[in-house]
Amino acid sequence: MAELLNLNRLVYFTTVMETGSFTVAGDRLGVAKAVVSHQIGKLEEELGATLMRRTTRRVTPTEEGCLFYDRAIIILREAEAAYGEISHGAVEPAGMLRLTAPLDYGAKVVAPVMAAYLKTYPQMRVEAIFDDAVSNLVDEQIDLGIRVGWLADSSNQARRLGTIRQIVVASPAFAASLPSDVGPHQARSLAWVGNAQLRGIGQWLLSRDGETVLTELNPVIMCDKSPAALACVLAGIGLGIFPDYSVNDDIAEGRLVPVFAGWTLPTGGIHAVFPPARFRPAKVRAFVDLLAAAERKRARRLETA
Repeated sequence: MAELLNLNRLVYFTTVMETGSFTVAGDRLGVAKAVVSHQIGKLEEELGATLMRRTTRRVTPTEEGCLFYDRAIIILREAEAAYGEISHGAVEPAGMLRLTAPLDYGAKVVAPVMAAYLKTYPQMRVEAIFDDAVSNLVDEQIDLGIRVGWLADSSNQARRLGTIRQIVVASPAFAASLPSDVGPHQARSLAWVGNAQLRGIGQWLLSRDGETVLTELNPVIMCDKSPAALACVLAGIGLGIFPDYSVNDDIAEGRLVPVFAGWTLPTGGIHAVFPPARFRPAKVRAFVDLLAAAERKRARRLETA
């Protein structure tokens, strides 16, 4: 049983599975190819099963190997998380952090935080997935998800980091073509740029002085990513709704102007979302703390703007 619980052999095995090569796995782990091969052989002996087939050109997992990998990666992640929790304050974070964030928030906010993170913890590496599509943290083996807007119910754990304002904007030329008193009551008759990633958001609730208006938009163009939608609004195609961090610079520099003066949209949240686990690795906690600090700083700037 003690041999079956040898975590080092699980590390060798999962690394070969992920790289598809004994040589590349050895390079990543800093050991010789022969050491990797020997450890995999010992693991197969202990399990009494062939986990992968070797040829001179490639390594192919067997069905048993694929099943064992799914279990082994969970064991290793739990072990890493437990070690990170117990060693908090005693060991500097090291290893790989996999995270995901929306495209625009990733570019505007997360990227600078990653730079600070790597400078503070030089033994860390980061794999960042910036995409408007929501990733499954467990299936895609992601340590941390950054979600902007409104959280859907899930088994994931979350920590709120900040708040976003939604702003209706247009290019100066498009805004100039609108009536001076334009508001949400006329929204359905106007041209809008839609974002296909905002599934389920076909209506927006706007408020002013105690009055609320629930309005449907009329997209003349649908984009599959937030940066594409923003580019279309900048080009003067129509109105768009974006979070403050995405358009503040464009508003300040005159490329966009707010529309529907005095009307406000519901605020959303910025959350750090974690896959279910009993422990939170130090590498994850350290990154979330830096991101939370960046959000507090951003909120102070907005208050004084």
